[in-house]
Amino acid sequence: MRRGQRRRRPRKRGLSGFMATYGWRIYAIPVLIAITVLTFVQINGDEKNQGGTEQAAVADQAGERPAGDANKEPSVTEEPAVPPNLNIPTAELPKGATFAKGGRGQWDILPGGSKRIGNGGELFTYTIEVEQGIDLAPYGGNDSFAALVDTTLSDPRGWASTNQVSVQRVDARAANPDIRISLSTPDTVHQPEFCGFSIKYESSCWRRDESRVMINLARWVRGAVAFGGDLGNYRTYAINHEIGHAFGRGHVGCAKNGDLAPVMMQQSFGVANDYVAQLNNRAGYDDPVEADGKTCVYNPWPNPQAR
Repeated sequence: MRRGQRRRRPRKRGLSGFMATYGWRIYAIPVLIAITVLTFVQINGDEKNQGGTEQAAVADQAGERPAGDANKEPSVTEEPAVPPNLNIPTAELPKGATFAKGGRGQWDILPGGSKRIGNGGELFTYTIEVEQGIDLAPYGGNDSFAALVDTTLSDPRGWASTNQVSVQRVDARAANPDIRISLSTPDTVHQPEFCGFSIKYESSCWRRDESRVMINLARWVRGAVAFGGDLGNYRTYAINHEIGHAFGRGHVGCAKNGDLAPVMMQQSFGVANDYVAQLNNRAGYDDPVEADGKTCVYNPWPNPQAR
């Protein structure tokens, strides 16, 4: 060694040398790697969750409507399409007797006919039909259903009294009746080719392409909250409301607070415009019912003042 030159210390080898050289850095590297991996997983998961939330929001805003083109879509009269968590208390099916949930999707025409009822307007012929699989014995039998339909349509407060339409009942011998008034099970009513069932509120409808008024058995047996347990008046309303669609009438709201509700108001869902408008707005329907705070009293007749 030259004079004045410092002796170079020998480099440590092995693990002890490695630790001496890098010190605390050896512990920091695995920690940094772990933090990086966790951050990547969290960001990736957040992006997936955000995408699912956005898709759900789009579906929620879009709503659903029964399948079919413009000419074949049913005139869904009380069947809104809204998210199932929308709570409209008056639209709920009241508690009551049991009923058949499903049938065969085919209807038997009940025997019987009538003379022409009404002196003016277009004549509409109608049949009265019951879906196969429905047993009406606990509710008065098929004759009871037919009798209520006939008396409703012949009543002085009914549609024929407006002198805008006339009606006449026909039986199975008539090849093409204008209207088939059909008592139907909920499962059949819910089918997209009939009324549909986008939310879980029972309803009836007018199916134009089959010329079929579909009276929902669930409502026939239980009625509606707005009618306060008055089942007879509710059944009359259901017939008059749905056949009103067959006559070309659309929905209306409560015109004056405290008045009798128009028969073309969606009274199965309530007699308050706020409730009906909320349902229709969330469904995307164009029904002219505004949430204006007006509430009517239930009414089953198109011409309630007539006697």
